[in-house]
Amino acid sequence: MKPNPHVRKAQSGFTLIEILIAVIIVGVLLAVALPSFTDSMRKGRRSEAFAAMAALQQAQERFRSSNTTYSSALPSGIASTSSPSGYYALSVVSASATGYELLADGTGSSQANDGNCARLAIKVEGGSVQYASGSSLSWADTNPCWSR
Repeated sequence: MKPNPHVRKAQSGFTLIEILIAVIIVGVLLAVALPSFTDSMRKGRRSEAFAAMAALQQAQERFRSSNTTYSSALPSGIASTSSPSGYYALSVVSASATGYELLADGTGSSQANDGNCARLAIKVEGGSVQYASGSSLSWADTNPCWSR
């Protein structure tokens, strides 16, 4: 028996429409997931600022134990003016005999765009600690950027 010339063989592969639908689905998933992923990365990098500022606080207390005032510059033991991975620039804003203020400014495109948490600050005055964030640095006992 001869094969029928009018019967077509089944084609394998994808049509252009199927490929376009798959690309659209991937694009929508990416558009939803990418901002959430970026925010999670920024929040995770804040822990680097917390750790660097804690080390700076300890260095300030060590300096004060040998002097009559806190250091107005980065105390010895703090090797760099930036956090270990360079996401934050560290500085001592002010210092006196009773307290000091520390600031961590987000650097680079990632942490500088961290909204109200791009700037983090700690103020120690007379034994009490206050936290601040954002461009205006409003001081409070608790702060959403500092929550754990």
